Amino acid sequence: MSLHASQLRIEIGARVLLEDASFQVKEGEKVALVGPNGAGKTTLLRTLAGELAGASGTVARPEHFGWLPQDTTPRGDVGHLLTYDHLLAASPLARVRDHLSVVQEELHEAGIAEDASALDGAVHRYGELEERFRLGGGYELEPTAERIAGGLGLDEEALLQEVGSLSGGQRRRLELARLLLAGADVLIMDEPTNHLDAEAKSFVMNFLRTSRSALLVVSHDIELMSESIDRVFALERGRLDIYRGTYSQFLDKRAQREAAVEREATNAQREIARLQRTADKFRQGNATSARRRRSLEQRIGRITDQQAKGLPPVKRRVLTVRFPEPARAGDRVLTADGITKRLGDNPVLLDIGFTVGRGEVFLAVGPNGAGKTTLLRCLAGVLSPDAGVARFGSNVTVGYYSQEHEDIPAGVNVLQLMQAVAASGVSTSELRAILGHFGLVGDVATQDVSTLSGGEKTKLSLARLVAGKANLLLLDEPTNNLDTGSREAVLAALQHFSGTVVLVSHDVEFVTQLAPRHAIVMPSGRLLPFDEEMLELVSQRESAAGGAGARGVARGA
Repeated sequence: MSLHASQLRIEIGARVLLEDASFQVKEGEKVALVGPNGAGKTTLLRTLAGELAGASGTVARPEHFGWLPQDTTPRGDVGHLLTYDHLLAASPLARVRDHLSVVQEELHEAGIAEDASALDGAVHRYGELEERFRLGGGYELEPTAERIAGGLGLDEEALLQEVGSLSGGQRRRLELARLLLAGADVLIMDEPTNHLDAEAKSFVMNFLRTSRSALLVVSHDIELMSESIDRVFALERGRLDIYRGTYSQFLDKRAQREAAVEREATNAQREIARLQRTADKFRQGNATSARRRRSLEQRIGRITDQQAKGLPPVKRRVLTVRFPEPARAGDRVLTADGITKRLGDNPVLLDIGFTVGRGEVFLAVGPNGAGKTTLLRCLAGVLSPDAGVARFGSNVTVGYYSQEHEDIPAGVNVLQLMQAVAASGVSTSELRAILGHFGLVGDVATQDVSTLSGGEKTKLSLARLVAGKANLLLLDEPTNNLDTGSREAVLAALQHFSGTVVLVSHDVEFVTQLAPRHAIVMPSGRLLPFDEEMLELVSQRESAAGGAGARGVARGA
């Protein structure tokens, strides 16, 4: 079974993201979809998965396909379900097993009633279902589910929690585990290795490489792209180019092609200039001169049209991110005092306390599910702690960046969202300029925010921080979904920011360059001076950080 698209055209507002594209992802094939942030990669995946309507052309997908969006909020009313039960339910074999249980009950009732006809029918149905279950690997369902969950860092404790009590990172890994367990014919995946540590990423890469499922993936993970891909779809300026071979071979081929197109463009410009000079000589003269001039101008037009169709490579937009000089806050910017928070039956935060001084970079480290995001949400006022309080110092204004982008609502456009958070006195033209610094230009400003890609939402969230002119930034994984150039631009901006930063990040190089003064180790709540030995804690996502000690108060300047 394969995925087909024919004459596909996708428009968002006045932007044409894809023009007349036809392609196929064949059975067992592993395909990467690449392109600059904002090119339309996520929109194309959502269209192929049937989540986004409005495109012209046709899409034919197999009945059994899997879709992993960047936003992995569990669908439906599943918050009360045990994580393990919700994981198993993703497999078609789970439904066969449920049918077997029903038929077993019918067998029991027919036996009690001594109804021979009903008993024969139930025995026949049970035999058919059991054969389907056995041949499909049903007796290995639970061991396989546990292997996948373990490979993704979902331990027994997490599997026995309710879905609603999982952290954002755990929910994404649960949805990824469900997708891998389902055994779909085609997998469509948007940034599947976000929130994963090295071991979990290695597990995913090996699983995808050896899986019989076809794969279409968007990822900024170079290791995943290098090891798991045998074809590349390159999307840029509405055009989809297809390259056969590995991701490394694609990079070489694209570089060669762009160099060739650049050479052709240079030669064409020289020829146009030569023809134009010749044509100019015939501006004054008789009818013969006029005919020769028109002939030369027609040749210039043909060369120009040919160059336009050739789509020479565009210069990549370099972000010029800069946080404005914030208002000066008091010496003590933030004090957390006894913050406690439970999610369902899970005690995520217990009596957490610390202080952050003006101009400091303060880091929260620990594995996924340790409470880092919950802590930032409590500090930002998104969640109310069950006990304790966060106190802000004098003249403190807070800007919050959420890795889940749950603070970006649908139904408003980009500019309206910027206006809602802008500091007093920031004009519309200034807001457009800020968006431009983040590469969000032209018609993007009037797009509904729900149509933005993951990378564009990240840039929008960062642009909102700039517009708000806050002097305390609460940042939860701010480099997720950013390409290398954008990440470096954000890093440089934060290095020159004179305000205060409370940061959650698993990006070791990013953290190293920002040089935090202190770190709180979650879930224990221990406060430690930051040094290079703590970088191992930064990279850890699944294994326990901070030891097995009880959670408790940790305070420091």
